[in-house]
Amino acid sequence: MAFVIEACWTYLITHFSDFQLACIGSFILHETVFFLSGLPFIYIERAGWLKKYKIQAKNNTTEAQEKCITRLLLYHLCVNLPVMLASYPVFSFMGMRSSLPLPSWKVISTQILFYFIVEDFIFYWGHRILHTKWLYKHVHSVHHEYATPFGLTSEYAHPAEILFLGFATIFGPAITGPHLITLWLWMVVRVLETVEAHCGYHFPWSPSNFLPLYGGSDFHDYHHRLIYTKSGNYSSTFVYMDWIFGTDHGYRKLKSLKNEEVAEFKDN
Repeated sequence: MAFVIEACWTYLITHFSDFQLACIGSFILHETVFFLSGLPFIYIERAGWLKKYKIQAKNNTTEAQEKCITRLLLYHLCVNLPVMLASYPVFSFMGMRSSLPLPSWKVISTQILFYFIVEDFIFYWGHRILHTKWLYKHVHSVHHEYATPFGLTSEYAHPAEILFLGFATIFGPAITGPHLITLWLWMVVRVLETVEAHCGYHFPWSPSNFLPLYGGSDFHDYHHRLIYTKSGNYSSTFVYMDWIFGTDHGYRKLKSLKNEEVAEFKDN
């Protein structure tokens, strides 16, 4: 497996420049992973499949789904791509490389764990700030147009928010100057995580059922259902920041009541 990965990487760095791989390559990878992981949830919702796992009974209209896709394509081309192009000199200056040898899995996993910690901290405070009255009304309310989220709504947001919260995702890699393959793996994991958190379904195989402190779809879906200043659940991937600062009390109380109802039903 390692030989195949190295051979593929050798082909890439032989035929493309660092700039092409870091900017155009990253953009193509992001779009591919994002739409391939997010689009299925649109069709699952339209077809009415897996209803027993759907968190909210309400469905989005076809028009609302199409609006989301159209705006996403616009935002990705006009905001995400220029940011990738503009940030290349920073990453390059900080030591990002694409050359062989590839980093070890130990190095890759350590760096990605660090990125999660940094991203969770910055995202929590940035997201919480976006829920102040003025910023919610003029910026963050765009993301909350979808009270019943589906996978692709994870990146549906005001351009200012894309830049503001996107900083949380790129800050860790920007200060460490990782190998490009580490940056790509971080991008893939982060995209899959945020699509899952917005998918609108809580499956038996959802990561939150197995990973301690992982938020996931059930945790974030609650956030979308409530009005701006009362929502809580501001965390990105792991939920320890909400637990530390008590911004998940409403969600925990609701979960406790539901568990009591289930226990009562089973007893009867």
